[in-house]
Amino acid sequence: MTVEVKAEETQVAEVVDSEQPHAMEDLKVEESKARAVEKSSSFKEESNFLSDLKEHEKKALNELKSKLEEAIIGDNLFKKEQHQEKEKTVPEETAKEEDNPVKEKDEEEQEKPAQESEEEEAVESVKGLESGEVDKDVSLWGIPLLPSKGSERLDVLLLKFLRARDFKVNDAYQMLEKTLQWRKDFKADSILDEDLGADLAPVGYMSGIDREGHPICYNIFGALGSEELYQKVFGSQEKRELFLRWRFQLMEKGIQKLDFKPGGINSLLQINDLKNAPGPSKKELRAATKQAVGLLQDNYPEFVARNIFINVPFWYYAFNALLSPFITQRTKSKFVVARPGKVTETLLKYIPVEEILIKYGGLKRDNDFEFSLEDGKATELVIKGGSKDTIEIPTAEVGSKFIWDLTVLGWEVTYKEEFVPSDEGSYTIIVQKVKKMNCNEEAVRNSFRNNEPGKIVLTIGNPSSKKKKVFYRYKTQKSVCF
Repeated sequence: MTVEVKAEETQVAEVVDSEQPHAMEDLKVEESKARAVEKSSSFKEESNFLSDLKEHEKKALNELKSKLEEAIIGDNLFKKEQHQEKEKTVPEETAKEEDNPVKEKDEEEQEKPAQESEEEEAVESVKGLESGEVDKDVSLWGIPLLPSKGSERLDVLLLKFLRARDFKVNDAYQMLEKTLQWRKDFKADSILDEDLGADLAPVGYMSGIDREGHPICYNIFGALGSEELYQKVFGSQEKRELFLRWRFQLMEKGIQKLDFKPGGINSLLQINDLKNAPGPSKKELRAATKQAVGLLQDNYPEFVARNIFINVPFWYYAFNALLSPFITQRTKSKFVVARPGKVTETLLKYIPVEEILIKYGGLKRDNDFEFSLEDGKATELVIKGGSKDTIEIPTAEVGSKFIWDLTVLGWEVTYKEEFVPSDEGSYTIIVQKVKKMNCNEEAVRNSFRNNEPGKIVLTIGNPSSKKKKVFYRYKTQKSVCF
């Protein structure tokens, strides 16, 4: 073990000891759990079809809808705020009375009509509620919250709050009420229109979909390893608050991709890359992360189908032990943990190789103008240990352009590219001479334009004793004659 690693472990231990007395014991438990989760995730998304709900779940949904309908019609969704306003005005009125204990009769006479007017307004307000003259357009993520409007998307939304509170109606209603209040105070509905700068663009972004169609949100904590960027983001309280707004803006962008339909896509998949990420000794990051986790859990219930942590370092287990008391068991069941050597293998369980970024062993490239999802899925080839195999891209007409992508799970193979002419009298052209591909390689992309009939032959040699998985795709662009 190097001096640097020892220093890091000591630093982590100091942070854990100062934050939580029994955290080192929790660290061992969490590490054991994380390694178990690394193999498979225990969470499975539930159906949002009413016919698939259990009886007590249907009952809870109907009760929550009735409670919500009553609150909206009675204009009571934000009663807490109204109550606070009343409390603020009462002392002012009392103070006025104390300053003027004796009022002139003419003042009293003038006040009576005013009091009568207020009473009349109150009566009219009640009449208005009874006649339906009340704001019924209150919505959340574009979904009308008034149940009598009959939006099927509302059922999907309310089920999120119910599941987050184990179908306890009152708890789910209070959670919804607090979320609406928080969004109002935080001005969350306008956050998508805000320009929060480009500094944090490398830290988080949306890219691709998983095997079930969930949009993928990447959180690249390693980008915060730059001291310059770290100070830009966490250097002051104002900057830390801006970071939180940026994080919720990213969440809102992801929610825009959901459809809130019973059989649709209603949650995201999150990938958290911890490679080169600042450790828990960074107090500002630790505090901001803790705050963000709490707010996301309280105000965005059941919006994450799975949370995958990749390139997990030693300190993650200590950090996880610190956050563990603030995370529900249901949320924990969605965690998947992958150490550096298992990143691609883990991601492939949940994401097709065409949608995994090339830096994680997949085939997806930013702003790719060559391949798209319309080009179809990649083909999988298994090469036995100690053997070679070839991939042939079939013959096309002269002047065509061959384009191919190829990646090997774990690499550590030999690789060669050739163009083999159909005419036996012609010479084979070496496109890429034999070379050894190590475990840090990204996906291969190459192209070749033929001047005679023939085929591209890709040769992969597996010198190890274990089998290797190869994923490849290709296309041919025919020549255009003018």
